[in-house]
Amino acid sequence: MHRVYLIKLVHLSVPNTQDMALWLVRAGSHGEQEQGALEHSVATIGWNEMPDISKIDNKNKLKELYLKLNPNTKKMRAARMIGQIWDFAKEIEKGDLIAFPLKSQSSIALGRVEGNYQFKEVTPNIKHIRPVKWLRTIPRSQFDQDILFSFGAFSTVCQIKRNDAENRVRKILEKGQIVEKNTTIIESVTTERNLEERGLIDIEQYAKDQVVKFLAAKFTGHNLARLVEAILKAQGYITTKSEPGKDGGIDILAGSGPLGFNEPRICAQIKSSISPIDVRIVRELQGVMQRVEAKQGLLVSWGGFTKDAISEARNIFFTMRLWDQGALLNEIEKHYEQFEDEFKAELPLKRIWTLVEEIE
Repeated sequence: MHRVYLIKLVHLSVPNTQDMALWLVRAGSHGEQEQGALEHSVATIGWNEMPDISKIDNKNKLKELYLKLNPNTKKMRAARMIGQIWDFAKEIEKGDLIAFPLKSQSSIALGRVEGNYQFKEVTPNIKHIRPVKWLRTIPRSQFDQDILFSFGAFSTVCQIKRNDAENRVRKILEKGQIVEKNTTIIESVTTERNLEERGLIDIEQYAKDQVVKFLAAKFTGHNLARLVEAILKAQGYITTKSEPGKDGGIDILAGSGPLGFNEPRICAQIKSSISPIDVRIVRELQGVMQRVEAKQGLLVSWGGFTKDAISEARNIFFTMRLWDQGALLNEIEKHYEQFEDEFKAELPLKRIWTLVEEIE
């Protein structure tokens, strides 16, 4: 069952200024192709049982091939799968934009298509590819909710057309922020569903995106440290938090036991900037940990982390954790019931149950 949070949201709109297609492409249901796609500058899809389809020149031939390899697939599902494979290989054009939602962090990679479809084994699980120049990785909180809703389709490949999304994403790439727009009430979940997305919206991600928007507005600057401290207290730690200003690289110290003297002892640093932080900050925190005799470190970055920072953190897995906005939300979800009542009033969430729809 999915857990869903309810927060008020708005819909925003801006006139179209450029004819450019924007495509959603996913790298596996669990992000299993994500790292390889980013490292090798490609967009990719699954269906690795399919051979090279570059010579197939119409959808009926693709359908014959797909059904030959997947004879027991239900009719509607087969039609959807065939359509997505066709779009990836034949409909996406050079110069189009790719939105690539990441599983490893709460961000979306944006890239520009640089070449035609190829069948090439880049890694053992990446064979169907489009060359892409990855331009920027943007935290999910930087996108308007209506665009995130479209990115929430379960489809592996689909074109995002509504609400002038392609022009607005292009502006994000140019300026690193949302274009100023007049606000109106967002369309309901039911009316947002189009033919490709019918019944296939990731409601859990949709709800999380709403909560992240609320956190971005409510817990900016030093208030983000208050939120992290509330999570650590809910986990049972005794904490001390630095006041705003120069803190010597220490935002929160947390220890176990009645007085906080026991292990584990944690030194936490919190960055509320929307820009990803690099490996330098990871190494700085290691130095601060040694100074305060903390064996564990927690680095929280609202804007996420660069590839090098993530790689460095893997090498020190047993001494440091990285939390981006997605990880922070997961911790809130796990420990919300243990928050103090005063803090719950600042962050009013309600857990509900919803029926999980089968993707057929």
